Amino acid sequence: MNQQPLLEVNNLSTHFHTERGDVTAVNNVSFTINKGEIIGIVGESGCGKSVMSQSILRILEHTDPISYKGEVLFEGQDLLKQPLNKLQKIRGNDISIIFQDPLSSLNPVYTIGNQIIEVLRLHRKLSKKEAKRKAIELLQLTGIPSPKVRINNYPHELSGGMQQRAMIAIALACEPKLLIADEPTTALDVTIQAQILELIVEINQKLGMAVLFITHDLGVVSEICTSVKVMYLGEIVEETVTESLFETPLHPYTRGLIQSIPRLDANRNEKLHVIDGVVPSLTNVPKCCRFSTRCPYVTELCRTEEPPMIEANEKHKVKCFHYKEIQQKEGRTQ
Repeated sequence: MNQQPLLEVNNLSTHFHTERGDVTAVNNVSFTINKGEIIGIVGESGCGKSVMSQSILRILEHTDPISYKGEVLFEGQDLLKQPLNKLQKIRGNDISIIFQDPLSSLNPVYTIGNQIIEVLRLHRKLSKKEAKRKAIELLQLTGIPSPKVRINNYPHELSGGMQQRAMIAIALACEPKLLIADEPTTALDVTIQAQILELIVEINQKLGMAVLFITHDLGVVSEICTSVKVMYLGEIVEETVTESLFETPLHPYTRGLIQSIPRLDANRNEKLHVIDGVVPSLTNVPKCCRFSTRCPYVTELCRTEEPPMIEANEKHKVKCFHYKEIQQKEGRTQ
């Protein structure tokens, strides 16, 4: 008997209502996450990764005129149809988010301790004393030195790495079943990045917590993710297990991303590969293949029709008419 996915997203679309008309930031996105999995979502800035992740918990509707289509099933419940009071019991409790900029996400007028304690008292109904003890344990778990002292610090008194660890402590306070990590290492130096990634993997293994890891760094994906979804202009254009993505990338966009990764063995005079052009504006989305304006393999078919999601094999799907021809041209076989 197949286990029910922890999270099942079916044809999710997110529409912003603006003065210039409706803008679709996420278009018919579907994927599943099982308990304990680490799923990677990759793509350039502006590809809809963060909007998609925040749509799962309907965070953006408090600040923007927005509507959704599709389903977001968490343990069988459609989060898009839940009233706000039920959704608030899930946010920060069963599903938590680590945002990419901790300093702008943490409240500057409350101590780190107060912000962790608030989550514990709201969702776990702990006393002040119990919540404080648990908050110190969480700071210690995330590797913050002298947690009994740091619990009284304000966000600006912490380094960038410690701010991110405090954000992780808040996200883990209620031992969520799903952690959404939205580019949690972007603003950190390389050493701290490695520590944060190691911490997320360690907690994933210790708590059996599923992780939706959003990043533009394919190097990070190769280290920690079991499978990957590649997003471009609000759509998933390729999905497969991590090894397959790097061994046999099928979509031209994925190939471009992988070729753009700096190589240690490269000639110092060799130029780094760059994908031509930029991600189009959401007000000017191509009606055909969304990557057609930047693709080196584009044909007239790509400019006139939208490709379906094709199952290349049981573990690999791609949204491209010509993926077989491209593989052959590049001397690879699927």
